Amino acid sequence: MSQNFPPPPQQQQQPGFPGFVPAPPPAPVRDNLAGGLVAAFVAAVVCAGVYGGILGATKHEIGYAAVGVGFVVGWAAGKVGGRNPALPVLSAVLALGSVYAGQMFGEAIVASKVLHTDATDLLINHLSGVNELWKADADPLTFLFFGIAAAAAFTGSKKGAA
Repeated sequence: MSQNFPPPPQQQQQPGFPGFVPAPPPAPVRDNLAGGLVAAFVAAVVCAGVYGGILGATKHEIGYAAVGVGFVVGWAAGKVGGRNPALPVLSAVLALGSVYAGQMFGEAIVASKVLHTDATDLLINHLSGVNELWKADADPLTFLFFGIAAAAAFTGSKKGAA
C-alpha cells in the first residue's frame, strides 16, 4: 500500500512555473529602542571601567582603546536594538560619556597612587579636583579620541544591527 503525499512545502512548485521554488519570507526586522539603549548603557559603564583601568595602569591615553570603547557600545546597541535609526546617534553620545568617565577614572587611579588614597574616594569626594586634573592633562589628541570613539560607536551600531 503506497500513499501519495504532497511534496514538502519548500519543494512545491508554483503552477505554470516549472522548477520555481518561492523564497522564504524575510526575517523580521529588530527595532527595540529601549533594549538597545539598556545594552549600550551597560556596555558604556563596563567599558568606562576597563578603559579607566588601562589608563591608570599605563598612565597615558591609548587611542585604540577609545576606538574599542566606541565600537563595543555601538555594537551592543545595534545587536540588541536592531536597526532603529536613533540608536547610532544615541550610542555615539553614550560612547562619549564612556570615554570621558574612563578618562576620569584613569586620572583618579593615577592620583590615588600619588596621594596614597583610594581612587573611588577621589571620585566620590573630590570629583571637581579629578576633573581639574583631567583638564590639565587634556590636549587636542584627547578630543580626537572622543571623536573617533563617537564615530566607532555610530558605525558599530550599524554593524551590530546587520
